[in-house]
Amino acid sequence: MDLSIVIPLIDEAESLPELTSWIEKVMNENNYSYEVIFVDDGSSDNSWEIIEHLRSKNSNIKGIKFQRNYGKSAGLNVAFQAASGDVVITMDADLQDSPEEIPDLRKMIVEGGYDMVSGWKKKRYDNTLTKNIPSKFFNAVTRKVSGIKLHDFNCGLKAYSKRVVKGVEVYGEMHRYIPVLAKWAGFKKIGEKVVEHRARKYGVSKFGWRRFVNGFLDLLSITFVGKFSKRPMHFFGMWGTLFFMVGL
Repeated sequence: MDLSIVIPLIDEAESLPELTSWIEKVMNENNYSYEVIFVDDGSSDNSWEIIEHLRSKNSNIKGIKFQRNYGKSAGLNVAFQAASGDVVITMDADLQDSPEEIPDLRKMIVEGGYDMVSGWKKKRYDNTLTKNIPSKFFNAVTRKVSGIKLHDFNCGLKAYSKRVVKGVEVYGEMHRYIPVLAKWAGFKKIGEKVVEHRARKYGVSKFGWRRFVNGFLDLLSITFVGKFSKRPMHFFGMWGTLFFMVGL
């Protein structure tokens, strides 16, 4: 299979038919074999009913339903396990990510040899103080800590080789740090592509300050594990080395 398109969502019923139709158009124009994996993260609207209806019309559509809200990371992790495509694309369900970007992102993986490619929404339509300032701070800190030169770690539109999605585990608020997880897992060729950011057409933003705070705690966790799990003596001394050797 050429592509797995993974779309985590919560309460996006209005956008799903239009998004699916747009994806189908791009897939057919490029003659891709594909699957779309919608992950309903405990929606309170009729998103799941819409997904079931879309599945009945197109066998390439698949759905995973959570009984309650577990967060974007859990949705991505489950979908990554289920994905069959040689290239995996993640995107948001709110129509702010354009499916027209998919062919170029796939090309960077297949022909360019990248392990993963992150979108960069260089021109945004939501540059509010409550979102723009913390986002810039978040990206600057993550670049500094990880050494990965990306402008927009939090962009939902990303492309991965199958080896990457099968080689990382995403949990907590780690979806923001998948490039960091990939680097610690040994995937070195991480690229970036400027992508279109479209104005929101339906629904409301799911942004919240709490998730940024949790995200920074997760960044500290993965940085700690990534740096010291290979060299426990640098932090723990002799006893730390012993604990790592026996798996405690």
